[in-house]
Amino acid sequence: MSSLSTHVLDTALGRPAARVPVRLYDGDVIRATGATDDDGRIAELAPELAAGTYRLWFDVATYAKETGQDFFFPEVSVTFTVAGERHYHVPLLLSPFAFSTYRGS
Repeated sequence: MSSLSTHVLDTALGRPAARVPVRLYDGDVIRATGATDDDGRIAELAPELAAGTYRLWFDVATYAKETGQDFFFPEVSVTFTVAGERHYHVPLLLSPFAFSTYRGS
């Protein structure tokens, strides 16, 4: 089995994005939910993931409202594939008019 973590950074403010609601979907089924901690992390969103395709959904609108910012993208969905047994880390970099993600370590 594989595991999953995530990390959200607010590049406009230059700090971790705390309290961002996150959901992990397996198809249309919510597999896990959480919110980033004060360091912008969810260290163990899913401790056991089988091989397959999943989607991380980040509630940017809630975070924007809490921090008094306006974001063009109210939500971000990242679809990724788990293949092989290992740890998967999916970081998200946010700014008001853009976002970026990559396969972390």
